[in-house]
Amino acid sequence: MRKLSWLGVLLGVFIVLGGFARADEPAPSAIEWQAVIAGQIQAFRLHDAPGALRLAGKSFHVAYPDPEAFYSAIIGMGYAPIAQSRSQSFGPYRLVAPDMVLQQVELVGNDSTVYEALYQLAREPDGW
Repeated sequence: MRKLSWLGVLLGVFIVLGGFARADEPAPSAIEWQAVIAGQIQAFRLHDAPGALRLAGKSFHVAYPDPEAFYSAIIGMGYAPIAQSRSQSFGPYRLVAPDMVLQQVELVGNDSTVYEALYQLAREPDGW
């Protein structure tokens, strides 16, 4: 039996608000933001707090100058299934603006529990 649990919108790991892309810019590629999500999930799995924070939005860098505090806060907010997952796969996504996306991610825990997360990312000057 497959158990689904919504992890919710993971902000900034994840969200930062930026300006809209110029009209002459090409549409962003899913590969760009999916690589960021996959990298951060892997950092959480490895308890690599600096790596996880490095892939978070600028607002998280301001709120959590200490990577361990960031890691603990995310885990403490109920997102431990990310760190305890053994695999992830990307579902559908939706561009809500030229520089903002909602990406569905399915995570499988070590006990085979399936979780769904919805990541909201924005493109910053340094990337997604």
